[in-house]
This record gives sequence, structure tokens and C-alpha cells, in this order.
Amino acid sequence: MKSFFEKLTATNNINDEVDDILDLDNPNSDFSQLTEEEKDGELAFDVIDEGDALVLKTMVAGVKPDDLDITITRDTVTVRGSRHEEREINKESYHQQELYWGSFSRTIKLPTEVDIDRSTAIEKHGLLILNLPKVDKERKSTLSVK
Repeated sequence: MKSFFEKLTATNNINDEVDDILDLDNPNSDFSQLTEEEKDGELAFDVIDEGDALVLKTMVAGVKPDDLDITITRDTVTVRGSRHEEREINKESYHQQELYWGSFSRTIKLPTEVDIDRSTAIEKHGLLILNLPKVDKERKSTLSVK
């Protein structure tokens, strides 16, 4: 299956026999056996260790913040969303179609545990940036008995 990046950059000429290969209407085709998540486009991520935090970056250009769903656990991040065309275009009108439209998702296994309560997400010019502070496993505290 093509990655989200491949879907964004791969040329899809209308004259190609893509529909015949995927056979989207045939319930017995390989494509029809995939789950909805497997049919989704897949985001490409950068995961950067900044010492006290992990920073994840991914491109979500053309996606409204309301169309993004970000789920964080201590060791995973899942980003789901959907990119919609503003108007319906007849398939025969395309000479070339390279942009990816539709739903996408990606789950990233994090290299260390993060503090989900202090995590933040911002979108800037189509770039989604997640700042995930690491859990300080060396931190100690004393408790007083009452």
C-alpha cells in the first residue's frame, strides 16, 4: 500500500486502469477486504528528541483543525483526519491527479513515555507540530504522613 507521501506525490493519469486494478465495486477484490483504516492515506512524521520533550511534525495542509483528531497515550500518538475537495470534479475532467483527497491516519509508537496532560498541538501554515513533554522517571518526591 502506498504511503501518504507517495499518494501526495505519485502521478495518477486518468488513462491508467486504476479502477480495474483496485476494482472498487467488486466485493471480492483485495481492496474491498481492507479495513477503513487500511484504506486511509498515511501521514509522514518527523520525530525529534529535544531532551525534555519529543516534537512530532507532519504536514496537514488543506485540513481544517476541526477535521483533525489527535489521540495521545503515554507511548503512542494517533493523528486522524480528512482532506476534502471544495467542489466535486468529474473524473474525466482530470488530465493528471496528484493531490491526495480523503481520510488519513497514522499511529506512531513513541520511543519514551510522555506526559499527556502537558502535551500541546499547533498548526502553522499546514504543518502540525506536537510538543510532548517526556515523563521524568528520575523525579522523586517525599510524602508526609498525616
